[in-house]
This record gives sequence, C-alpha cells and structure tokens, in this order.
Amino acid sequence: MNYRPMFVFANGERAGNAQVFATHHEALKSAADRFRSWTMPTSYDVDTTTEPVTYSWTSEGGDVRTKSI
Repeated sequence: MNYRPMFVFANGERAGNAQVFATHHEALKSAADRFRSWTMPTSYDVDTTTEPVTYSWTSEGGDVRTKSI
C-alpha cells in the first residue's frame, strides 16, 4: 500500500495531486510542508492508494521525484 497527501477544505472536500509516497510518514511530511504555503485548506491528511510511488520525502530535500516517472 502506498500513500497520497490530501488537503481538507472548509466544506469538507478532500483533494490530492499526483504525488504518491511509499510510506505514511513521507506523505504526511510532504502534506505538512505544502500546507504551510497554501491558504485555502484547513487541514491535511494521508489516504492509502494502490497507485505506484512517484515521490519520496526527506528532511533535507523535501519532496523528491522518483526516477521511475
């Protein structure tokens, strides 16, 4: 199972993008980084997905696109 960062809006809508991470931790850290720069979402979370991993996350570099894209 892989993980997708999700953003939660005031009306309860949840939205993500094409990023998929191998671990819940990476997806959550990515969502937290991105959440700080957005003004519309009220929160963030992570959903599971069966889509292939497209990114990794590191504390030094943040979101890093995988070479498989």
